[in-house]
Amino acid sequence: MNNILKIMSNRIVLIVLLIVIQLGLLFGVIIRFNDYFVYFYSVYLVVSMAVIIKIVNNRSNPAYKIAWIIPIMLIPIFGTVIYLVFGNTGYSKKEQIRMSAVQEREKEANLLTSNASEIIDGNLDAKVQSTYLTSYGEAALFGHTTSEYYGTGEESLKGMLDALEAAEHYIFMEYFIVEEGKMWDSILEVLVRKAEEGLDVRFVYDDFGCLLTLPHRYNKKLEELGIKCSVFNPFIPVLSPVFNNRNHRKITVIDGKVVFTGGINLADEYINKVERFGYWKDNSIKIEGEAAWGFTLLFLSMWDFINNTQTDVNPFMPNYKPGELPETDGYYQPYVDSPFDDETVGMNVYLNMINKAKEYVYFTTPYLVIDNLLMEALCSAAKGGVDVRIITPHIPDKWYVHAVTKSNYVRLIEAGVRIYEYTPGFIHSKTCVVDDLYATVGTVNLDFRSLFLHFECGVWMYKGSGVKSVYDDHMATEGVSQLITLEEATNIFWFTKIGRACLAVFSPLM
Repeated sequence: MNNILKIMSNRIVLIVLLIVIQLGLLFGVIIRFNDYFVYFYSVYLVVSMAVIIKIVNNRSNPAYKIAWIIPIMLIPIFGTVIYLVFGNTGYSKKEQIRMSAVQEREKEANLLTSNASEIIDGNLDAKVQSTYLTSYGEAALFGHTTSEYYGTGEESLKGMLDALEAAEHYIFMEYFIVEEGKMWDSILEVLVRKAEEGLDVRFVYDDFGCLLTLPHRYNKKLEELGIKCSVFNPFIPVLSPVFNNRNHRKITVIDGKVVFTGGINLADEYINKVERFGYWKDNSIKIEGEAAWGFTLLFLSMWDFINNTQTDVNPFMPNYKPGELPETDGYYQPYVDSPFDDETVGMNVYLNMINKAKEYVYFTTPYLVIDNLLMEALCSAAKGGVDVRIITPHIPDKWYVHAVTKSNYVRLIEAGVRIYEYTPGFIHSKTCVVDDLYATVGTVNLDFRSLFLHFECGVWMYKGSGVKSVYDDHMATEGVSQLITLEEATNIFWFTKIGRACLAVFSPLM
């Protein structure tokens, strides 16, 4: 009996129950109106027509539009209701204006501190990418920066703990998923100790991402431990499009001098202390030097948005002792992507890298759920003689997303793209490396949610050891991965093909 009461009082059970009740009431009202079918259906046609006109004329991706138009037309009444609840960005115009103001202050602070804009004048392709990111990715290009790449969660955690121990002034952390366990406990112990020493320690987590992993109001516990904590998008069990927009970013900033970003969240599967889908392959990159300041500003902009504050960033600017600032080891540009605007920064970074590739372009991604624009770019590059390779998981975390991933194999392989599946388990890292010149490491998956709906971040790199490290990790990962042949991709049961085709129609909604 106690176990039943415990389950019934669980936060997620209550949330699901409340949402089901709301959906039931909503559809019950609709069914009740069927008694007045002629009048109701006339109103429905007008509303549906208005919704479809809105969808067709907005600036979202065409595949995303089609994915919503289909259920509206196939499931009369219910499809329109579902779109009105879940099909839009969950933020008001007022909130979007407030975020724009925060972003403008952030851009100004970035441009005042970056001195690398003239460095890449000799490479027009690099200049185009950097100029775009300066205008729309919220951060500038930085020199006097070096990096260390970690190809596993275990390596990353060790590097992060060492860096946290060395913190002298402040620690800022922002993550999508946090779960109590060995990884988080080891980090939390350092954070509490540093807060007791008087450092400014701040933490941001996404409430939806932590719905199943943290107790309700966990932020209060962190506050009691001396850690300033803000929850992004607190989850309320009310039908709302706010479900769509999640903070998928992963950032650790230390004193404005060191930063970590990449695919790794703070849970035990990321360091393989628990096994969920075979070996969990992930990555992060530690950046030291001027570019860390760019990520500091990115964190503070999110902090200001959540708390509706205006932080004076000057006290957080790092002071380097003579000789402390590293020599330039390539050039680094932090960037973020936000659903607040119509600018798909993460996708455009990838498109630019694919289109500028002359010799090769290599991706790792946990999901390969892409629109026609990315599909055409990858296929065109391969048909033009560029060596295009993509590594995806062999053991999926979501079977339906993996089914859509596999449905894209045939067209890519026919165009000359080489697809590999990481056979030891699940690969969660998100990287792209091109021609030994450019690379990006961050949080942006090759799927619709990352590319169009989530808050994301990454670092674009030009030259230097960071680019080589991404390349080396890709080749090492490829060495333990299985090359998928065209025969394997096409030799599947007919009902599997039909199932994948049906799922692919709704892939933008996954």
